[in-house]
Amino acid sequence: MDYLKSLAQELFSTNFETLPSSIQFIDAALSCTSPHFAPSYTDPSQKRIIRRHLVSLVQDYPHFKPYIDAFAHGDGTSVNLLNANGELQVSSSTPAVPLTIWLHESYPFVAPIVLVSTNTTYPIYDNHPFVDSSSGAVSSYYLVNWKYPGCNLSDLVHNLVKIFSLNHPFFNSAPSDNFFHPSLASRREAVDRLSCTLHYDMTELLSKTHEEVEELSSLREQLVRRAIVAEFTVNVTENERTELKERVKVLTDEADKLSNWLKVNDRKSFSAEKVEDAFEATDEMSKALLDCLEADRATEDLMYSLDKAVEQGVMPFGTYLKQVRILAKDQFFGRAKLVKMGISLQWLD
Repeated sequence: MDYLKSLAQELFSTNFETLPSSIQFIDAALSCTSPHFAPSYTDPSQKRIIRRHLVSLVQDYPHFKPYIDAFAHGDGTSVNLLNANGELQVSSSTPAVPLTIWLHESYPFVAPIVLVSTNTTYPIYDNHPFVDSSSGAVSSYYLVNWKYPGCNLSDLVHNLVKIFSLNHPFFNSAPSDNFFHPSLASRREAVDRLSCTLHYDMTELLSKTHEEVEELSSLREQLVRRAIVAEFTVNVTENERTELKERVKVLTDEADKLSNWLKVNDRKSFSAEKVEDAFEATDEMSKALLDCLEADRATEDLMYSLDKAVEQGVMPFGTYLKQVRILAKDQFFGRAKLVKMGISLQWLD
C-alpha cells in the first residue's frame, strides 16, 4: 500500500500532464498482485470495467485523481479499494466541494461510496437533502438506483454537479421552481429536484409537528394541574356537604323535639296563667326555695328602685332609710329561713 501511495505522489507531483499519470497509476494498481497492496478486485472483467470508468472520470473531470487505500466497512472489515479524490467545482460563486468516490469491491454491480470531506473550512449544514452532515455520506436518486451498465462514474459526478447546484453542501439555498420546465430538466434531474423539495417539505412539517407537540405537552401539563386543583376543590366541597348534611340532621332532630314539646305544652294554656305557673316544684323544699328566691329578688329590685329615687330627688332621704331598713329586715329573715332549711345561699348569686 505504501508503494502505491509513493507511486501516486511521484506521478502527480512531478508531471503537469496529470491524465497520463493517472492512467499509469490505475494500471499499476489494478495489476498489483501483492497480497498486502493489491486492491480487492479479483475478476479480470471487473478490473477492465473499473479501468474504463476511472479513465473516463479523470478525462472528464481532471481535478479528480485516483488513489488506493484501506476502507473500513460498517461491520468492521477492512479492504483495499481504489478511490477518486478531488474537488468538485459546482459554480464560480461557491466553494469547491471536496469529494472522495470509493469503488466498492463489488463495483460496478454495487454503487460507489461517495463522501464529502468534513475536514474543511465550510461545515456541511444540517438537514441537507443529499449529504449527511456528520459523516459526509452522499445519498442521491442516482446512487440509490444505481444499476450497471446504465450507470458510471462520469455520469455520477455530472449528477452530483446538478444536485449540488440545487443545494450546495455548505450553503442552505432553496431550489428554483423553474427547474421543472421540461426543456431544462431530464427525468433523473426532475426526480432529484422533487426529492429535494419533498425533503424540505418534510423538514418543515416535522418542525411544525414538533412545535405542536410541545404546545400540546404544555397544554396537557396545565390541564393536569387544573385537574388536581379541581379534584381538591371537589373533595373540600364534598366534605363541607357531608358536614352540612350532618348539621341539618342534628337541627332537624332538635326541631322535632321542640315541635313535640310545643304540642304537649300548648301555648294557649299559658295565656290565662302566669308564666311562673309553667314551672312547678316537685316537693315542699323546692317550693320554699322558689318562694324565697322570688321574695329575695323582688327585694333587690325594690332597693334598686329606691336608690334611683333618692338619686333623682323624688324621695326624701329619711323615707328612703326607713323603707330600706324594713326591706333589709324582711330579706334577712327570708335568708335565715333558707339557712334553717339547709339550703345554701349560693342560689342567690
